[in-house]
Amino acid sequence: MNGDDPGVLGILLWGALPYVAIAVFVLGHIWRYRYDKFGWTTRSSQLYESRLLRVGSPLFHFGILVVLLGHVGGLVIPASWTEAVGISEHTYHVIAVVLGSVAGFSTLAGLTILIYRRRTVGPVFSATTRNDKLMYAVLALTIVLGLSATVVANIVNGGYNYRESVSPWFRSIFYLRPDPDLMSGDVPILFKLHALSALALFCIWPFTRLVHMLTAPIGYLTRPYIVYRSRDEQLGLHGPPRGWDRVT
Repeated sequence: MNGDDPGVLGILLWGALPYVAIAVFVLGHIWRYRYDKFGWTTRSSQLYESRLLRVGSPLFHFGILVVLLGHVGGLVIPASWTEAVGISEHTYHVIAVVLGSVAGFSTLAGLTILIYRRRTVGPVFSATTRNDKLMYAVLALTIVLGLSATVVANIVNGGYNYRESVSPWFRSIFYLRPDPDLMSGDVPILFKLHALSALALFCIWPFTRLVHMLTAPIGYLTRPYIVYRSRDEQLGLHGPPRGWDRVT
């Protein structure tokens, strides 16, 4: 703890809101899977346009994968663990800033292309729902704030060690001992806004196409073969055996 009084607003934002987001995230997915199982899809628009999609989709997906892995390393794994395996804090900081910046810009570039495609290609725009528009807006805001926090705090201002404040706060949520004091002190405003936008993203996640990130085609490994039957009117030279007459 840093000794600062978080106040009522701090307790609500950094002590209560995370649990609200987790509850909506979990219960929302259960509700979506139970009542909208056929809507649990990306609603692919590749048939409408593929040229921009071939560029934007890999940029976004590979970038966001690295970003997610970086968040896991930075928020979940304590600094003492990385130091125990021989990675100094300076080395970790350099790797995190370089990879985070490259992955962040890649993700933002891919998302920009996807949004441009969705806005300018008529059939794709017609298939865009209000939920899609909200999802793109919150996702873009979260990425921009995260990238801005990385660039401003670590490059412009000479560095900020979020592993001493944001990371312990994040882990305290899952320890069921939330510590709002950690986020109510001298944490840069961009980090706070990034965290809040991420919580908002988790709240809307179950009700958008982002649900496809939590699925895997495991059923394809065990499903039976698809049987195709001809609809040709020509029955061949020989009639069907008795009892197997064709139904018309």
